Amino acid sequence: MAKKKENKAVDPIADRARALNEQIATLEAQIKKLDSQLHSSSKPKLRSTAIPHGATVPRKTETPPPPAKTYAEPVFEEIKPPQSRMEPEAREMFNEMGVRKYDLPGLWARIRGIFSGPPTRNPRLVNYLAAGGVQGLRPLRYEKRVARNRFIACALVLFVLLLGCLLLYLHH
Repeated sequence: MAKKKENKAVDPIADRARALNEQIATLEAQIKKLDSQLHSSSKPKLRSTAIPHGATVPRKTETPPPPAKTYAEPVFEEIKPPQSRMEPEAREMFNEMGVRKYDLPGLWARIRGIFSGPPTRNPRLVNYLAAGGVQGLRPLRYEKRVARNRFIACALVLFVLLLGCLLLYLHH
């Protein structure tokens, strides 16, 4: 059996998952222990706020809470928008009415930003996954190739269906 364990490849993800599950189990046991201690105490103990390290004071439940303050009129605050100092290039982007002029390069940059997605938080991990460094996972470039080929095949099928419908319509 010792030879089987030596020949078996070590899976770092499964080892980490096992370690995390053990840690979760110990934390749950601590939570249950603390919860039972909390429920076992019958009377809540309150510490005096006047003397930070003073004796505990019993809670008085007979005293009603003080009435909330009510105002006759609502209170309004004046909010001033921040003064923006536009750069000379930015002033050229607006017309005399303050409306933004049509900006084709800016539009193109926004559209590219929508389709490119956010930058990665951990580029080393992305390189590691792309190279196929984790056992059992396919390299990222392979997955991209499969997705690209699937998209091309679906686009061709859709094109053939639309072309067939168009020819059928024109024939009748």
